[in-house]
Amino acid sequence: MNDFIWIVIGAVILSVIAGIVQPSKKKKRRNSNTRKKKAIKKPTNNSFNRSSSTCRTDEVILTLPLDKMTGAEFERLLTLYFRDNGYTVKEVGVGGRDGGVDLVIIDKRGEKTAVQAKCYADHNKVQVMTVRELVGAKRNHNCILSLIVTTSDLTGPARKEADQFKVDYWHGGLVDSKLRSWGKWVPSNKKIRTATTKKEQPISKAVSNVRCSCGATMVKRKSKAGSEFWGCSSYPSCRKTKAI
Repeated sequence: MNDFIWIVIGAVILSVIAGIVQPSKKKKRRNSNTRKKKAIKKPTNNSFNRSSSTCRTDEVILTLPLDKMTGAEFERLLTLYFRDNGYTVKEVGVGGRDGGVDLVIIDKRGEKTAVQAKCYADHNKVQVMTVRELVGAKRNHNCILSLIVTTSDLTGPARKEADQFKVDYWHGGLVDSKLRSWGKWVPSNKKIRTATTKKEQPISKAVSNVRCSCGATMVKRKSKAGSEFWGCSSYPSCRKTKAI
């Protein structure tokens, strides 16, 4: 009889302990869920998007630095450039569905060139597939020649492919030099100053006849210490310098 009483008492104690432990576990689970909900935040991205289809007015585009243009705006800038240089221009890549060709430019002799424009950051180079697409797509527009215009550069394999299929290409500092010599594209001074580093002063107006290896003119700059040197006018696309 005594054994039976102790068994009943033990069962009651165990049930009480189980009742205390189980709610505490539920509370812990609820707390962990609430913590997860609080930790989740919606991603915010205020950075400039080059791939946007936004295209501002021609007046605005002519004042924008290349690193502040969308792909559509870069194509529009090239359209204005080629038209002023005597070409008839057909904008075939408007809206992003270019099939490998953005512009078809026709010279005074009627010779057609298929143009692919790539407004890329310096580290984002044109891949070999872009060259191949242009070579195949130019036939759809009855073009004999082809040209890639990029704000960055081509990868090694892309250069080999371009040379093999006689695809001309303008890149980096050469693009900047051609557009500046045109005279109508004048990037805002405010944009240029934001691109300078702490070690260098804003670009000086003292332009020389000295040429950079990329083809652009060299301008006089001052280091933080005050010493003068020649720097490429296409900075920051090209960072080469020369001693004065």
